[in-house]
Amino acid sequence: MLSAFAFYLFAGITLFSAVMVITARNPVHSVLFLILAFFNSAGLFVLLGAEFVAMILVIVYVGAVAVLFLFVVMMLDISFSDLRKGAMQFIPVGILAGGILLAELIVIFGLWSFDEGSTQVANPIPDDITNTEALGRILYTDYILAFQVSGLILLVAMIGAIVLTHRRRPGVQRQKVAEQQARTVEESMEIHKVTPGTGV
Repeated sequence: MLSAFAFYLFAGITLFSAVMVITARNPVHSVLFLILAFFNSAGLFVLLGAEFVAMILVIVYVGAVAVLFLFVVMMLDISFSDLRKGAMQFIPVGILAGGILLAELIVIFGLWSFDEGSTQVANPIPDDITNTEALGRILYTDYILAFQVSGLILLVAMIGAIVLTHRRRPGVQRQKVAEQQARTVEESMEIHKVTPGTGV
């Protein structure tokens, strides 16, 4: 009874937060509702016994991605009223895409068998290992190639973003490490002999 109450509580708040993300007029409020949705999704993962996925969701998405979104929205001077003016023409496309996704979900749940006797796990997880260890065994054995390729794709995307945004602007002083290391004592320091009472 308690787990069912917690599930409906987390699920309800997640759905409410997801709706508020796309309906809130203030973009800062949208990001805050997104953070709330991530927290409640992590609570649902905890109820499923996937505590590692829940912690990753909180650490990565809430602690990095959502906070980054918040900083970007607050620092950039974006006129969201101008962006919303041309958004009305894309409503039919959005309704069509949403209808297709809804139809796919209906087909999936219609073909799903909820009989507990017919549900069998191909490779059941042993009771003597934790969820994190079981996930690590799968990632680093059966799916090691896909895991490494996804990491390389993210690395290339990060390098590409840095290269695209890196511009040399005139008039900006930059540190030149090679010139600093090549300086000699004579170039860096001058010795003056000061006579007492005369100053430099």
